[in-house]
Amino acid sequence: MSSQVRKNNRSRSSNHVRKLAFSAMFAALALIFSYVEVLIPVPVPIPGVKLGIANLVILIAIYRLGFRYAFTINCVRIVASGLLFSGVFGMIYSFAGGILSIIIMYLLYRTKLFSMVGVSMAGGVAHNLGQLATACLIVSNIKLMSYFAVLLFSGLISGILIGILAYHIEKRLPKDIN
Repeated sequence: MSSQVRKNNRSRSSNHVRKLAFSAMFAALALIFSYVEVLIPVPVPIPGVKLGIANLVILIAIYRLGFRYAFTINCVRIVASGLLFSGVFGMIYSFAGGILSIIIMYLLYRTKLFSMVGVSMAGGVAHNLGQLATACLIVSNIKLMSYFAVLLFSGLISGILIGILAYHIEKRLPKDIN
């Protein structure tokens, strides 16, 4: 093997280890944010309305680490926070919302047509839609979808706030996190 090939392999391996380390830190941070969110009372006491601050980490991970790493971070956070804070049903709802949300955010990010705030807004709405659709399936009642108007508005507002925060944080992160 030539020295150039060995050097490229080492560089690739080093980059993978680096992304893995950042992923672990991002997953821990997202879990901490999930816990903080449990402690913070929501300004509007409406069922299902949350700030979604853990999504801040997921959004930055999409932009800096790519879909595969962001998806893994999201899944680790959902399972850990479900086991620690919300139980099995909370985990089911979070998975439905989290998976739909990250897929939508990544697809919009890939188009390069939307700002980080726009991507975050869509993620907030998609998360609420995924959770509400899951609730409809679990209780076998489509009438729950009438609640979507409330969740649409809350998803847009929290998405805007999280998107603005993520934008400012991502700009300040070192460029070698990717």
